[in-house]
Amino acid sequence: MRALLPLLRTGWGWRWRAGFLVAPRFAGGVSAGAGPWRAMALYRTEERGQPHSPGYRLFFKNEAGHYISPFHDIPLKVDPMENLFNMVVEIPRWTNAKMEIATQEPLNPIKPDVKDGKPRYVVNVFPHKGYIWNYGALPQTWEDPHRKDENTECCGDDDPIDVCEIGSKVLSRGEVIRVKILGVLALIDQGETDWKLIAINVTDPEASKFHDIDDVKKYKPGYLEATLNWFRLYKVPEGKPENQFAFNGEFKSKAFALEVIKSTHECWKALLMKKCDGGAINCTNVQVCDSPFHCTQEEARSLVELGRCGELNEIIQVSSSPNKESNEEEQVWHFLGK
Repeated sequence: MRALLPLLRTGWGWRWRAGFLVAPRFAGGVSAGAGPWRAMALYRTEERGQPHSPGYRLFFKNEAGHYISPFHDIPLKVDPMENLFNMVVEIPRWTNAKMEIATQEPLNPIKPDVKDGKPRYVVNVFPHKGYIWNYGALPQTWEDPHRKDENTECCGDDDPIDVCEIGSKVLSRGEVIRVKILGVLALIDQGETDWKLIAINVTDPEASKFHDIDDVKKYKPGYLEATLNWFRLYKVPEGKPENQFAFNGEFKSKAFALEVIKSTHECWKALLMKKCDGGAINCTNVQVCDSPFHCTQEEARSLVELGRCGELNEIIQVSSSPNKESNEEEQVWHFLGK
């Protein structure tokens, strides 16, 4: 990646095209971000700290082994002329640990959602076990908490836009996959807009069947209803009220979802260019060289190794197997009457 820095600074590296930041093309016309069938993984992960502990962090590296931010340095789109998007997997299906991109930390590793000093776990509301999709976020998007959405009349939740991936494979935390967007649900969480995209991994055996939200109804009957109920009820066992939705809980189309993504990407660009109030969001990045928050590879490494996260326990290499949970709550079922 060091060899690419001069290219980045002279406009031959990652650049804006059709309104999106896209990867460079190398010899032979191959894009660093092109094609779901590419054999070599473009991103790797590195664990620091003990799993299931508040200090656990999952850092991201690029193909060259340099630290990057999954929030800011992974391109939103695989190709600006196609509607294929990169998704960062935060939570594998059927698991309970609440994990998230650490938006307020340098390089934004994945971390546990912590309350009262302890990692949080989503409860099991019968008949569901943990998260019922592979759950994650689109990079280079941001739901601006100061901007009122014209559709929901609520401001954003200050996070990247969430994705529910409905493919057949249970993915691993930290995977970066390419997805087709199928639709979107507008959750209203404590007065904030919290969009939930519905998507499918392009490498899924059935991906070719899915083009819009109606295909989910056709080929996976009951899945959207289960998704709506999951988001409505998952906080109830904690003593909180049912969540509410815009559009009376209607799932909106792919075309609508793409406009939502475009809007959140524009908000992210304003954030990275310091054209809006980002609050506590950490915008440190390695790839967006015209951003005032850009840093070098050496600085990024120092942030990990010498910064706060450098005080955590030794590196543990990530396995490709599904994550194991270590919380008693994941074994408990909650039955909610109507």
